[in-house]
Amino acid sequence: MPRYFIWTIGCQMNKAESRQIAGYLDSAGYRAAASFSNADLVVLNTCVVRQNAEDKVLGTLSLLKGLKNEHPNLRILVTGCFVNSHTQELQRRFPHVDLLFKPGDYSDLIAWGQKQGIPIERLLRYSRNEGWRASSPCAPIPIIRGCDNFCSYCIVPYRRGREVSRLLEEIICEVEELVRRGIKEVTLVGQNVDSYGHDLPGHPDLADLLTELNSLDDLARIRFLTNHPKDISLKLVDGMASLSKVCEHLELPVQSGDNDILKSMKREYTVGRYRELVQIIRHKIPQMSLSTDIIVGFPGETEEQFEHSLSLVQEMRFDVVHVAAYSSRPGTIAWREYQDNIPAAVKKERLNKIEELQTAIAGEINSQLQGQEVEVLIEGMKGGKWFGRTRSNKLIFFEDAGDWLGRLAKIQIEKTSPWSLRGQVKNN
Repeated sequence: MPRYFIWTIGCQMNKAESRQIAGYLDSAGYRAAASFSNADLVVLNTCVVRQNAEDKVLGTLSLLKGLKNEHPNLRILVTGCFVNSHTQELQRRFPHVDLLFKPGDYSDLIAWGQKQGIPIERLLRYSRNEGWRASSPCAPIPIIRGCDNFCSYCIVPYRRGREVSRLLEEIICEVEELVRRGIKEVTLVGQNVDSYGHDLPGHPDLADLLTELNSLDDLARIRFLTNHPKDISLKLVDGMASLSKVCEHLELPVQSGDNDILKSMKREYTVGRYRELVQIIRHKIPQMSLSTDIIVGFPGETEEQFEHSLSLVQEMRFDVVHVAAYSSRPGTIAWREYQDNIPAAVKKERLNKIEELQTAIAGEINSQLQGQEVEVLIEGMKGGKWFGRTRSNKLIFFEDAGDWLGRLAKIQIEKTSPWSLRGQVKNN
């Protein structure tokens, strides 16, 4: 029986698409392998949003070249944002790759599979994943692909194209099937989920979709990401406040605390507007936890402008901050119009300052959970400990001899840190 291995880095959309590809390969008679070395077919689902991600892709392609020299029958497929419109050039650079196909576009995969004698009729168009079996109680669900925003630093619109929403009925059908297979939590994903539905008949929006999914029996939790501050509606905030299965956690990237940098990034909101939005959200949902993204060292960023970002982190008191040093991406607006003129050492210093401040803030926030009892959906086991997340997305570990996979546990918090919590199970 042939075996496959899927290597995935990057966003939740990549993870969702890898799940779909795995479902197809399962239904075609393949079985999952534990590593590259014992697979007959390898799929690389790639990311090039930052240089370090692209470097990992290039390193893995080099590793696979050596592996294929040893095992000529190994088949290598590459998808994700590494695959641009110049596939012939990529094929010239990487002749050991058997197929390059654009993220979310499976037509080339179908054609290749047919040539290999792989039955195709069960896949795609966001199928019901007939060959897929739940190994985790959580699943990412694509609801909109592509992006229309063209932030100046971002390569995604050039690789994934313009926004295309899935039909509301199609998403509901898929979630119903996944729940039937044991899924307890879904995360609705897209480059900008707040744009969902604008291109569909009747213009249903994300709040409408959340309302429909909230009524599904046996579905315990609903999350969604990534959001854009300029597109979040009050209707959506009200929906989060009123729908019992929508978790109290929001990914809300700010990217910079300086208005001039935001303008150069083409983010289309101000710091004042972002601050006002957070105030509204926290007023209507006091228990809301917030995560954000920040880029340091954007072209031309002065020390004063960086300090504005640092001050915003101090003011907002986010639960999580994902901070990255600016990485020039060929083909983007920033690559064409701005010189990447901030030294690497300065970028690293600024990144470290954000991380140091946020570590202290997260530690203070999480310490408030000491002794409290929280509900955790158990996702699996690491290092002999069960782990899962609260509704507010806090990572929890605990030890217990029982089988907790996919169950909701009541955990009393005994130890806190900026990154995770430890506790003791209280229900049996």
